[in-house]
Parts: sequence; C-alpha cells; structure tokens
Amino acid sequence: MKKCLYLLALIFLVSSCTEDVKFNNPAFQTLKNNDFWRARNYEAHIESNGNLIIEGSLGYEKVTLQTQSPQAKTYVLGVDEASKAMFSDTFPERLSEFSTGVDSGSGQIVITEYDVVNKTISGTFKFNAVNADEEDIENPTISFTEGVFYKVPVSEGSVLIE
Repeated sequence: MKKCLYLLALIFLVSSCTEDVKFNNPAFQTLKNNDFWRARNYEAHIESNGNLIIEGSLGYEKVTLQTQSPQAKTYVLGVDEASKAMFSDTFPERLSEFSTGVDSGSGQIVITEYDVVNKTISGTFKFNAVNADEEDIENPTISFTEGVFYKVPVSEGSVLIE
C-alpha cells in the first residue's frame, strides 16, 4: 500500500510540473550600476542624416543610444558627438541626466544585425556616462554593462537628440 501511495505521489508531482517559457523577443535590457534593468518600451529611428537612435524606457527612466548609421559594427563612445549614449530619469525627486560625449564617458555600442526586410536592429552596449549636474557629487557617473537590444523595431523618421 505504501508503494502505491509513493507511486501516486510521484505521478502527481511529475504531472503537475509545467514549464512556463517566456521569450524576450524583442528586448532591451542591461545592468544599471549592477542592477538588472529591462525596458518596458523600446523603439529605434533612423534620422534623415543617417544617424540611428535606439531608445528603451522604464517608467521615468530612459536609455538612448546613438550611432552614425545602422551598419553592423562597433561604435566607440566618449570620442565624439556622432556616437553617444544617454540616460535620463525625469522623476521629480530624482531628476538627473547622464551622457557620453567628446572626452566624456566611455563605452561602446555594437550593432550585430540590421534586418532591412523586417526593419529590426540587434546588438549590445556598455557605457559609463557622466552626470550633467556637476554639483551632484553623490552620483558623478552611471554605469551600464551587459546591455542587449534584440530585434527592436526600426522606423524612419526624425527624432531629435540633444
């Protein structure tokens, strides 16, 4: 009788297990100061001058990546204004803005695939950006590592980036 109960319990246990698989397709995620950060909204635009803008946002927070083109290659950050990365938090109590630029910050954006047919872009990124508020000595920089954008929809249009 005990063997039957054990067998029944085992069958019940095995049959009640399910595997819930959730795919991140498309996706925009990273580690922000070593904490997992996943964008709820994401989009990409190609400006009339050829620049690619990729944006991911979560609530009041937004990460913006800019490259000179959607061409698959590595774009180095902190060298010029053509390729740069920005983070902004518009929540009133945490209002802040960080960016890379000429001799400011560092990092890279690697575009691994630009699918012209399906109009999606994929790649990786990492960057250290400098706070625009130099008086904020508690948060002089912000760090994003292990960033991934995967099959983010690309539209043609003009989006201004400052």
